[in-house]
Amino acid sequence: MGKGGCIYILTNKNRTTLYIGVTSDLRSRILEHRNRVYPRSFTAKYNLHECIYYETFFSIEEAINREKEVKKWRRDKKEALINAANPEWKDLWEEIEIW
Repeated sequence: MGKGGCIYILTNKNRTTLYIGVTSDLRSRILEHRNRVYPRSFTAKYNLHECIYYETFFSIEEAINREKEVKKWRRDKKEALINAANPEWKDLWEEIEIW
């Protein structure tokens, strides 16, 4: 069995931009975004560091497939996904940090 995976959605303070990513280590990846490890990246450019949604999967392949699916959606469908799990769009970092 392979390593599990996660998809996650980041946004900025004003909730104007969404970024969907995939990783096998959610805490480390979110820390990279928050610390702007890659200063020329899309997430650094648009100040996307608040994780407002994530899903976990048994395999990284499942996570990759889900990421591809969600990335194709229109913004309103992505917002509905977020609203179903996190209607206040609060930053889930504290939950992820102790995960």
